[in-house]
Amino acid sequence: MPFSKLLLYITLPLYLLDQATKFWTVEQFPPPWSEAAYDVPVIPDFFHLVRVHNQGVAFGFGNGTAWAPVVFLLVPLLALVMLRVFWLKGVFQHLWSRLAVALLLCGVFGNLTDRLLQGFLLQEHVGETFWSRLSAGYVVDFIAVKLPWYDHLVPSSGGWWPAFNVSDSCICIAACLLFLGGMREEKKTAG
Repeated sequence: MPFSKLLLYITLPLYLLDQATKFWTVEQFPPPWSEAAYDVPVIPDFFHLVRVHNQGVAFGFGNGTAWAPVVFLLVPLLALVMLRVFWLKGVFQHLWSRLAVALLLCGVFGNLTDRLLQGFLLQEHVGETFWSRLSAGYVVDFIAVKLPWYDHLVPSSGGWWPAFNVSDSCICIAACLLFLGGMREEKKTAG
């Protein structure tokens, strides 16, 4: 499948879904630090909708640090450059790896958009400098899932997996596709 079709049929619709759900979350839920913050049980004790601001990466690593906004703006840009280089070198030959690239692009663009825009939308930062508002950027996470075994691994979690979003889901699925595609290629080479 050509690169342009992957972008049009997979990356773009998922990116739009990601952004729509994040802006809906920001519009419907008060900020997580406010006294009015709440979550909405969709399936009680399993699936809730919440509003979480994540300036870090997976599992909130880097949240609240001065370096996170800068580093996590640069990392997605580097990832985009590397994906393009690998694509041009022909690394992504089979369908699974091409689908993975389409999903990765959605994930990178979706979370990068948040980091670039959300800090400017916070009322608390109106009137501050450009850099201050840019460094207040964060990724909107809104899906909370309780896993039955997770509280044994991380007792302080209460069993709740860290909140995530559509972009994060795309990145995880892409990682699985790349892994499975790599295993498939190895079997072909060995056989």
